[in-house]
Amino acid sequence: QVQLVESGGGLVQAGDSLRLSCAASGRTFSFYRMGWFRQAPGKEREFVATISRSGGITSYADSVKGRFTISRDNAENTVYLQMNSLKPEDTAVYHCAATTTGSIWWDPMQYDYWGQGTQVTVSS
Repeated sequence: QVQLVESGGGLVQAGDSLRLSCAASGRTFSFYRMGWFRQAPGKEREFVATISRSGGITSYADSVKGRFTISRDNAENTVYLQMNSLKPEDTAVYHCAATTTGSIWWDPMQYDYWGQGTQVTVSS
């Protein structure tokens, strides 16, 4: 079992930055590939970014590429999402998730553990 707790969301203006954190507890954090997903009202949960167990490989949704950066600190059992140049369409609840699978990492169904989410609202 892994418990995940997100923090760092808030209300910002377009063009601002936010840094989300996801603290993990339970089983060894470095066993898991980590991902960030988001869900806007009335929409399906969508992939944002993922990072490999060691942190050496990252992947991003096209909609956030070049603006968002995922990173992790295995010593601190934490994964981060640095979000720059935020847009109103980034408004959503952001969830971190953990998986032991190394493939199809953009599919939320592949993730075993989820945090409760943190709200990000970007005003125009």
